[in-house]
Amino acid sequence: MSKEKENGKARVYHDKDADLGVLDGKRISVIGYGIQGSAQALCLRDSGLDVSIGLREGGGSWKRAEKDGFKVLPVPEAAKRADIVMLLAPDMAQKQIYYDHIEKNLDPGDALYFSHGFCVTYGLVRPPENADVIMVAPKSPGPKLREAYLEGFGVPALLAVHQDYTGQAKAKGLALAKAMGFTRAGVVECTFDQETLSDLFGEQAVLCGGVTELIKAGFETLVEDGFPPELAYFECLHELKLIVDLIWSGGLENMWSHVSETARYGGRTRGRFLIDEGVRQRMRKLLADVKDGTFAHEWIVEHSIGCPKFEMLRRIGSEHPIEKVGAEIRKMFEKEDKRG
Repeated sequence: MSKEKENGKARVYHDKDADLGVLDGKRISVIGYGIQGSAQALCLRDSGLDVSIGLREGGGSWKRAEKDGFKVLPVPEAAKRADIVMLLAPDMAQKQIYYDHIEKNLDPGDALYFSHGFCVTYGLVRPPENADVIMVAPKSPGPKLREAYLEGFGVPALLAVHQDYTGQAKAKGLALAKAMGFTRAGVVECTFDQETLSDLFGEQAVLCGGVTELIKAGFETLVEDGFPPELAYFECLHELKLIVDLIWSGGLENMWSHVSETARYGGRTRGRFLIDEGVRQRMRKLLADVKDGTFAHEWIVEHSIGCPKFEMLRRIGSEHPIEKVGAEIRKMFEKEDKRG
């Protein structure tokens, strides 16, 4: 893992801090045309940049990229022609793509770009010393990124420089961020390690792992006590969106100000009983496993043997009663939409 260190409060960049002129005459190749690759490529092209797409010949995305009007090339050719190679394939595919097709086609002074630091932080990809290595990580799924750009704004993003060979690595990263609209919202500076570790921890402890297990535990507790599954679904899953929207729009205190006094008192007094020091200790363990590479090693091995544990957990999750009840309840709202 790299030795990047925290530098205190992060700096935030906006349009005035970025110069698109840094990219004049630069050719960009986006490797991968999935959710992020397609959104970023479209925004860069619409900002007037020279963008081509690098894909596996005969792959499913080739025709889609061509239909969107891009010049599509095999990955080695795309990497060879580019001054900036944007490696936006899935994490577990990046190592092979890089060593098989990209490394030997990088020229001195080229830039290697990522939108997630996983492969660099954990050493799966080791860039050459004579290349700029930068990351721009939008804090949004691809479709929302593209939507915000088309609306004339943008989503926030993170910026990191792992290696500055040319002396212009940060300027290139900021220019790319500006071309995709991110500097309109704000680009926060960090390191590759900070982005990787915080992202993995957040997904595991709160956003994906923590939230889904909390929802299922609440649902199961009510159902086990004899409450109708439909009622449990409404209380533990359906209404969560209303709460998250309030938090997202104005913060935690905004949410508290928009719920009943009973909800405020019950939530403030019982929330800490549930999420206690024991939970925080387990969160620290999750973070430690992310920082020392335990999780990364487990995931790399799991992926290399065909993801049997992952598929088992996916199957178990899809068969949970909350999924069956939820499917029926969501039909109710579909009918309401049609009547409306």
